[in-house]
Order: sequence, then C-alpha cells, then structure tokens
Amino acid sequence: MLDKSPRANTVNVPNDLSAHWMPFTANRAFKKQPRLLAGAKDMHYITADGRNIIDAASGMWCTNAGHGRTQISSAIAKMAETLDYAPPFQFGIPQAFELASRIAELAPDGLDHVFFCNSGSEAADTALKIALAYHQINGQGSRTRLIGRVRGYHGVGFGGTAVGGIVNNRKIFGSLLAGVDHLPATYDREKQAFSKGEPDYGAHFADELENLVNLHGANTIAAVIVEPMAGSTGVIPAPKGYLKRLREITQKHGILLIFDEVITGYGRLGYAFAAERYGVLPDMLTFAKGITNGAAPMGGVLVRDTIHDAFMSGPEHMVELTHGYTYSAHPLACAAGLATLDIYRDEKLFERARSLEPTFADAVMTLKGLPNVVDIRTVGLTAGIDLAPRAPDMVGKRGYDAMVSAFHDNDLMLRIAGDTLALTPPLIISEDQIGEVMDKVGKVIRAVA
Repeated sequence: MLDKSPRANTVNVPNDLSAHWMPFTANRAFKKQPRLLAGAKDMHYITADGRNIIDAASGMWCTNAGHGRTQISSAIAKMAETLDYAPPFQFGIPQAFELASRIAELAPDGLDHVFFCNSGSEAADTALKIALAYHQINGQGSRTRLIGRVRGYHGVGFGGTAVGGIVNNRKIFGSLLAGVDHLPATYDREKQAFSKGEPDYGAHFADELENLVNLHGANTIAAVIVEPMAGSTGVIPAPKGYLKRLREITQKHGILLIFDEVITGYGRLGYAFAAERYGVLPDMLTFAKGITNGAAPMGGVLVRDTIHDAFMSGPEHMVELTHGYTYSAHPLACAAGLATLDIYRDEKLFERARSLEPTFADAVMTLKGLPNVVDIRTVGLTAGIDLAPRAPDMVGKRGYDAMVSAFHDNDLMLRIAGDTLALTPPLIISEDQIGEVMDKVGKVIRAVA
C-alpha cells in the first residue's frame, strides 16, 4: 500500500486546545496563553510563531547533547525502516544487548546488568520491585518496607510516588503503598545558603536511617532510594559525606541502596553517573532521560551482580523475574541510545560539563542580591534559585510568573519547582551562552519582583 501520511512542512497551530489534558501543567492558565514549541536545534527551541528560545532546561533534564542531533534522528529513522518493533519477552534484538553492555561499561564496577524500561517512573518502580523480590528469594520475605526521602522525586508510579517526598505529588492519591517511611531532607538554608557544589553541612542527615532501623527493625526494610542530587524539588545537592554515610548504614543492616540517577546520569554532574563523582557504589541505579538525549522514551535499572545472580536459579526454561514492559528495549529507543552514547564519547561531553562547572557556578552566583533571591545552589551544570513567595497563600505564583515571563518576554526556557527556578542547560552550552542565560534570568527575576 502507498504511504498516504501527510508531508506538511508548515506548522499547524491548533485552534482548539481543549482535548489535550496536559501532564504536570496548569491547564487552564496554559490554554489562555499557550507556550507552543514547533522545532529545536542545538541550544534553542523554535516557537510556533518562529522565535528562538534558548533552552536552559535541557527540555526536561533530557537533551544533554543539545537538540536536533542528526546522528540520533538518522539512527532512529534507519531502525524504523529496518525493525519497527520486536517483542521483548522471550525474544531480543542485537542493539539491546549492545546498548546494555555499553551502559554497563560506563557504570561503576559491579553494576554490570541492565534491565530496560521506558521512563524514570518505570525505572524507579522496577528497582523497588527487584528489591522486594530479591529479599523474597533470599529467604528474607519480611523485608518489605521501602524508605524514600522528604523532597525526593521518583516518578509517578505507585511505588515511586509512595517513596517520593514532594507533598503536592502525593496528597490527592490516598495511602498509595503501605510500609513506606522517609528520611529527612538534606537541606538547611540557614547553614547551606549560597553553596557551590556539595554543602559542607548535612552529612549527619544520613544518621536518621539508624533511627528508622531502630523504629521498624532492620529485618523489615528492603531498600532505601535517594537521588544523589534532588532535582525536581529545586536542585538540592547531597552534602559532603552524606551518600557514603548512607552506604555504610545500609550495608551494616543488609538494606539495599538505590540511586535514582534519572536526572544526574549521563553527564549532568560531570560524570557518566553521580555514583562515580561521589565514589559510592549503590546496589541499583536507575536512569532515563539522557540515555537517548530525550529523542525516544527509554529508562532502565543498573543492577549489581549479586542481585542479578540471585535470580538465576531453578529450571532454565522458567522466567526468572516476572516483570517487564511491552516496549522494553524498543528498537527505536535502542538505536537512539547507541547514537547518543557515541556523541557523549566523541564530543567528550561529560568532561566538558566537568570543566564548565566552576564557570557556570560563578555565573549563577552573580544573581545573588537580586530582588527576592533567598538562596542559590549549584552542582555540575545545574542550579536552583529560590525566590521568596509572593505571599504565604501564594506559594509558587512568583515561580510560575517567572516561567511565563522567561518564555514570552525573554526568549528563555527554564524549569520551576514552586518558587525555585531550576537551570540545567545542555552540556554543549558555551561560556557566552552561559552569560546570555544569566542575563535573561536576571531580567526575569526583576520582572517578577
């Protein structure tokens, strides 16, 4: 049959926005004043009306190599013509095995196995299920409790939402999962304000895990899941020594430690994974976003040998882990992932991020002293700028106004978390573009004063 799909080159702007219920969006406000994107290249989005918007958010923490990378789009197109879909249960494709091997090579020694899924949310729930199943097959079925952290974000699945610690993401969904508790957040503005990199204060926050062990009993706790840098809540770097202390306590009590590196993975903190930056080996590590540069949905879990091998028993014809997704290791996503890793390697983007970190941090800190700026935090090529709320009953309004002003008045895209402005540009950003972003952010902050 002939392919009769449309070949329109122009952007068709919809005249009815009502059908699309948008995710994590103030739908009514958006549809009164839409922010429509029609294209993207390198460091910029292109709006439906033709404006270039500098991307200081890597889309949504995804496009670490910048936009419009033809190496990636060509790989996707070639794969679509060759193999559009293959069932991941009981069948496989060569590209999935190649990609898993290359991801394992990037990871710290010991994280040698990759379980693919389609998003960070699925990766978090997958890791939590693996943790529960691991203890079950090891004869420790009483270990069912999961520990998250206040202000943590682990996606929108039932497991990830339950262990997550952002109140607004949880409160309308009821009890979610039973047997969940939370460590305290690692942020103390009074002692950490305007820190570059990991704050000196706060390693002791990890010791609260000992209190949770005393409260619940170590034999009831399956896993602890934390982000090395809490991104979605407003960029909160781990204090110096915090992650190592957490690793010591979990090992002491036989509790699995999971790093959620959906945001920090693939160069955001100057290394393939934050686990390398901090010299801490977790039992599992989740990833997504940067693995395909945002060009195709993909996520996954890196798993230690000891956990993987525990499942490899019983009759060989039996399924070892009854978990997976229809689109796990999808051919198009695998093609995108392989092409993306080539770009990271060939352009040395992880090293580039590491070398730009001091320049980026210094530039962001020039915003200190602007109206309503109450704190700035930086780590890697990421920054959080806290603005004072407009009023106690208007938390988040100044941040929202800043996002709107950035897009419509200053040709800038940034992320917001309440009244925090989050900057997380592609790793290809130049020093001149860093200056341009900070100039625009300064104008935005003044505009919403």
